[in-house]
Amino acid sequence: MAEHGAGAEDLRDTGGTDGAGGVAGGGRGEDADGLLEGVAGFVRRRVMPHEPVLDAGGPAAAEVLRTLREEARTRGLWALPLPAELGGGGLSLTAYAAIAEAEGASDHGPSAVGSAPLLDVTMLAQHASEEVQEAYLKRLVSGELRTCYAMTEPGVPGTDPFGTATRAEKQRNGGWKVTGRKWFISGAAQSDLVTVLARTDGRPGDRDGLSLMLVRTDAPGFRVVRDLPVLGASGQYEIELDGVEVPADHLVGQVGGALRVASDRLQLGRTLRALRWLGQAQRAYDLMCERASAWRDARRPLAGHQLVQQHVFEALLALRTTRPLVHEAVALIAAGRDARVEVGLAKVAAARALERVTDSAIQIHGAAGLGPDTALPALFRTARAARILDGPDELHITSVARRVLGGHPMED
Repeated sequence: MAEHGAGAEDLRDTGGTDGAGGVAGGGRGEDADGLLEGVAGFVRRRVMPHEPVLDAGGPAAAEVLRTLREEARTRGLWALPLPAELGGGGLSLTAYAAIAEAEGASDHGPSAVGSAPLLDVTMLAQHASEEVQEAYLKRLVSGELRTCYAMTEPGVPGTDPFGTATRAEKQRNGGWKVTGRKWFISGAAQSDLVTVLARTDGRPGDRDGLSLMLVRTDAPGFRVVRDLPVLGASGQYEIELDGVEVPADHLVGQVGGALRVASDRLQLGRTLRALRWLGQAQRAYDLMCERASAWRDARRPLAGHQLVQQHVFEALLALRTTRPLVHEAVALIAAGRDARVEVGLAKVAAARALERVTDSAIQIHGAAGLGPDTALPALFRTARAARILDGPDELHITSVARRVLGGHPMED
């Protein structure tokens, strides 16, 4: 399936339907199946063809994204999992889970349909001051503002928040002055706000004294240092905070309470990533099956070869065994229960499934799977990064095993 680039002007000839049976202007009143079909069709037919432009960034990408967002609003597909009172669709996490897979089939899907700020809106709605909520929440849901999250620092393992050296010093006016560096921050160059993990007490290595600050990126002293391409793809950045002043009411949660806020955010964030990785794995699987059915060698279609059939089987097995794990984590989080074991299993399984399915799809495409005519190279890049993002697989394996074994004390 070739996926060709397009400019913003190509997005305006939309017709009355969404290409998947939905009607323009429908949306929040539709049943979940209708919304799922609408989002899947929109991402497949409207977002995916413009991925090369969106991947490249710059003014052309910004214009394409703006037009896609307008279309998503018109079709009633905007911000479906965000609170209705803030302008979102008000879907519950369990109702949104299948839609998250569909929109996640493209890296740009969540941004195009307005669900990308779900983590930040959820965090701020639960832990930010009334002043911050009034100033930013509706603008985040509308897409007027964009946010990012800065935890990892150069020279400090991302899985060790206690090594945080970025410091926030209390000022006489009650505010804070933040100094430090963060890196591998998704979307920092395009963001208006960034939530920064900083040390308000103690020294690097201490287990206490960590707080979260909401920082405006237009504040004096904030600087994007450089782009950090991940396996050649842009989108991650290093930032510097040189004495950035943060108002007192921009503290997120309590002083010293960052890890409790971050823990809730990480569980939901890892599960959302796993859902979106499932969507990308499904996309790779569909490409593989299309190729196997349509392509033939000198004797017969590729689908007639047993080794090709084995690739298809193993890929389908990976998808079918991973999806229940991820949705089990969704159900537990939605019920407010401890989901740490299930989230760890889901994160590792989804990353492995994406890598396994995409690798098989590339193999069946041959050299074409390595080139620019399909999404497979980008999907494989995401798959490899997935084993490190949100904590490396080794961290989750160890954490899950310790919790499980903790319920089975060893005998002398």
